Amino acid sequence: MSSLRFIDTHAHIDGEEFDCDRNEVIARAKAEGVTNIFVPAIDYATSERALQMSSKYEDFLYSMVGLHPEEVDENWERQLEYIKPLLADPRCIAIGEVGLDYYWSREHAEEQLAAFETQVRWSVDTRLPLAIHCRKAQNEMVGVMRKYRNDLPGGIFHCFTGNEREAEELLSFPQFALGIGGVLTFKKSHLPEVLPSTVPLDRIVVETDSPYMAPVPYRGKRNESAFAVEVVRKLADIYCTTEEEIGRITTDNVHRIFFRS
Repeated sequence: MSSLRFIDTHAHIDGEEFDCDRNEVIARAKAEGVTNIFVPAIDYATSERALQMSSKYEDFLYSMVGLHPEEVDENWERQLEYIKPLLADPRCIAIGEVGLDYYWSREHAEEQLAAFETQVRWSVDTRLPLAIHCRKAQNEMVGVMRKYRNDLPGGIFHCFTGNEREAEELLSFPQFALGIGGVLTFKKSHLPEVLPSTVPLDRIVVETDSPYMAPVPYRGKRNESAFAVEVVRKLADIYCTTEEEIGRITTDNVHRIFFRS
């Protein structure tokens, strides 16, 4: 039996895509060495659902609460009013998934900025780490975070796919790590060159973003936490180390960020 142990820090396992076989998905993840799965939310309803999920699968699933940028509209303030009390729930380990996303539209760009900054302030106040989603908005996202650089407790920049300059900019925020998922395994990905030259292993965590972004050789299929072993294997290859060492280091990184004593 493999000694590999690692954590999937970002999996939407609460989604309807897993309603028919969630227990089997979790069993397969455990068989591949996954010791925990972190479940992000995108709005109030999924925040509550994630918390319920962590009760059902206690000590294996851990939950976040937050408002995803693609869910921000003119009613964003009301959504946050509902979400904020959930921060006090002991099952909540982080605020996420939050951030900025201007990939499809900038219709609610200002509302996204306001919602993101509000949740960043929550992180400062509660000392809960952040799980940050960012597409086509790194300059704006960094602009918000710089205001709180010295006060932020840390977190993860989810689904990092950027270049060396972007990595260096994100790593300038202490206690933050880059979430690395299936994109690392894609044929045209530049991450195998970017990561070893720019990002030390103590600033990386493993994630799937399941059911999305399945790694090779599962591209086009529903992603699940068990498939993250392919990410671990690729990380071991590009950093010239063992899978077990990747598991150990990334798990240590997760504990440093999320489970500080």
